[in-house]
Amino acid sequence: MGCPATYCPDMAHVTPRRQTLPLAWQQLHDDITACQRCERLVIWREHVAREKRAAYREQQYWGRPVAGFGDPQAPLLVLGLAPAAHGANRTGRIFTGDRSGDWLYRGLYRAGLANQPTSVSCHDGLALRGVWVSAAVRCAPPANKPTPDEREACGPFLTRELELLSELRAVLCLGAFGWAAAVRALGIRPMPRFGHGVTAVTSWAGREITLVGSFHPSQQNTFTGRLTEAMFDSVIATAAHHAGLAQT
Repeated sequence: MGCPATYCPDMAHVTPRRQTLPLAWQQLHDDITACQRCERLVIWREHVAREKRAAYREQQYWGRPVAGFGDPQAPLLVLGLAPAAHGANRTGRIFTGDRSGDWLYRGLYRAGLANQPTSVSCHDGLALRGVWVSAAVRCAPPANKPTPDEREACGPFLTRELELLSELRAVLCLGAFGWAAAVRALGIRPMPRFGHGVTAVTSWAGREITLVGSFHPSQQNTFTGRLTEAMFDSVIATAAHHAGLAQT
């Protein structure tokens, strides 16, 4: 499947410093976006891209796996569940074009970690400071529920990201799924209990890495008040502190 004419993320939209990116980042991006491992996910993501939501009928969907986005030298990784069917599966950038992304990037902006509070397409000029945003599963899953096999199939991509993030000091895990994926990837045993604001510290690749748990900024959580902007700002600040990112 070729790149859509309008919604086609490339490394220029992963970081404004494309010319200085190591080849390994480009290779990871290409490997993720070309992945066809999980038949159920391939069928679903491409079905959604063809059928579309009425509000986006005139747009061309990305309809492929979604790579990470941000600063490749980031000390802070934000890890979610998977692309949204009409969000990142449409726009080609993780946490972009849906309400969860609206919450995330507003929060990063308030913390001084993003140059703008919105993320609507991969061509909107968004840049992150010291933050890399990714997901445990790279394709939009039906009902937003990946299977254990699909989660495992994407595991090597997260491992490669962790290896490439040579300055990594903290991981902000959005939801229990993101928390569990980070714990597995970092080899933490036994698995620490997930909770909003919970932290866990481990040693990985000769560095101390702090995991910070957060309720996922899904509509189910934000509309009901289970997650408020004040709560979200607090965990972002905690994660940024452990990453050594001074607020600007």
